[in-house]
Amino acid sequence: MGKDFAREYAESVRAYYASADEILGLPLSRLCFEGSEEELGDTAVTQPGVFLTSLAVSAVLREHGIRPGVVAGHSLGEYPALVHAGVLAWEDALRLVRRRGELMAGVNRRTPGRMAAVLGLPAERIRDLCEESSRSTGESVAVANYNAPTQTVVSGTVAGVEAVTVAARAAGATHVAQLKVGAPFHSLLMKDIEEEFAAHLEAVPFATPVIPVIANATATYVHTGEEARQSLRRQLSSPVHWSQTLELLVKEDVDALVEVGPGRVLTNISRGSASQVPAMAVGTVKQLRQAVARLTAVRA
Repeated sequence: MGKDFAREYAESVRAYYASADEILGLPLSRLCFEGSEEELGDTAVTQPGVFLTSLAVSAVLREHGIRPGVVAGHSLGEYPALVHAGVLAWEDALRLVRRRGELMAGVNRRTPGRMAAVLGLPAERIRDLCEESSRSTGESVAVANYNAPTQTVVSGTVAGVEAVTVAARAAGATHVAQLKVGAPFHSLLMKDIEEEFAAHLEAVPFATPVIPVIANATATYVHTGEEARQSLRRQLSSPVHWSQTLELLVKEDVDALVEVGPGRVLTNISRGSASQVPAMAVGTVKQLRQAVARLTAVRA
């Protein structure tokens, strides 16, 4: 990930990767550019890699005169969003992301978990199924992502998630799929690491946002550095309210929704749930050029 940007925009991008290698004592640039699927499957590597690539892509967008008026990030994406908003220095955010990934991977080693996406049922119904499954099985499972009105992700123990997927199919879900992730993110299993991660958050300065930024756990604006700090602690075991975040962005009458970094999941969600606002992914150089042209036209 990010290899084409490092090649095309070396002066802007490679400094981030070189610095990150030194900060983490990890060959992150090599892993991002040449890492095997197994290496990149380690959440302690994936998380800083995605974070760093998102920052690098954003730097190139700024070179083209594209700057956000409001920022929001899905799960890990809240960290680069806070960097853009001036709340966190990118170096501090990188260290936090690395530690976050390590702690989450540790949870999965102790209590193997799973995540699954459920489509075609209202989010409220999925929440009820999680509660029913937890009571009947004694396993931990809960909603992790409210992505869209009928697209929800659940997270928890392997048995807990399996119970919900069986129940969801029986309730009429149109699609149920296990996600390829390194840990049961945004589940109650992550409560175990909140206190330890909070100590790392306390060791880092958080500034007042210079542009509006929306928190995952509440889908509301963050007004102070301390609010941002508490949001990052809370989001470890709280669901991502992305559907509500999109509703807020639409109400704010934004010109476009730009997904920065690897993948296009959020763009696809936006086109389904907020189709009145142009949405575009910028994860490759080709996509960047297309997005710059579209955004320039929108602002004209």
